[in-house]
Amino acid sequence: MEKKIGRNDPCWCGSGKKYKSCHMATDQKIYKHALEGHIVPRRDMLKTPEQVAKIKESAKINVACLDAVEKMIGPGVTTKEIDDLVYKVTTEMGGIPAPLNYEGFPYSVCTSVNDQVCHGFPSEDVVLQEGDIINVDCSTILDGYYSDSSRMFCIGKVSEEAQRIVDVTRECVELGLKEVKPWGFLGDMGQAVHEHAEKNGYSVVREIGGHGVGIDFHEDPWVSYLTNRGEDMLLVPGLMFTIEPMLNGGKPDVFVDKDNDWEVYTADGKLSAQWEIQVLVTEDGAEVISW
Repeated sequence: MEKKIGRNDPCWCGSGKKYKSCHMATDQKIYKHALEGHIVPRRDMLKTPEQVAKIKESAKINVACLDAVEKMIGPGVTTKEIDDLVYKVTTEMGGIPAPLNYEGFPYSVCTSVNDQVCHGFPSEDVVLQEGDIINVDCSTILDGYYSDSSRMFCIGKVSEEAQRIVDVTRECVELGLKEVKPWGFLGDMGQAVHEHAEKNGYSVVREIGGHGVGIDFHEDPWVSYLTNRGEDMLLVPGLMFTIEPMLNGGKPDVFVDKDNDWEVYTADGKLSAQWEIQVLVTEDGAEVISW
């Protein structure tokens, strides 16, 4: 239960405005949906304008890292070189790579190649070859605020199969984004994603999803891409999360490398692809914060 606030008390968000002229109407709408049995966000999950501004500064670094990777990546590049570049760009711009030493993860970025679903370890031994596809997942901390996004890269000329899974995964993210609207539901986005994936013959990874982000690396809500319209959390202005479906070319089953307990692979060895964007629910739609 959230603490009750008087109409003329300062708003809980710290804006300095009276509650009645700030978040009171929003809270009333949230409460109405809660009474109807819907999952609703807590107040601390809703980002204030001041927090959003600081998260956007973090995102400038995150986007710059992925832009830099896009310029250098190609056949013959090692994933260790990608890791080095991300560390260099991040630190030179005043940030900290969020993955580095996070729960023991030893690198500044995740580089997941071909049948690697996510959390791939950069390595001098992984030399990108013509025909590979790779997801580069970058996350940044700046002044305590977090940004997070990833992109797929096709190395040289890739097979039709590889190009198609990369393209369809991006389409899933774009279709999901169109469903992010205030007072809708996370399931609206989830259905758009899995319907498009399945229509094109792909499966969506079940165990790993998106997450809230901004004040911490991983926040509530956990974001599934297998939910349906009208399900899951209510989308309220100020809610921030990632859209990052992982599509497999075969079955959705995955396994984690037993040696490092991090790298995730498709169980059947088929290709996997992922794009990730960081999204803010606004009063009239959605804003992409990092891409």
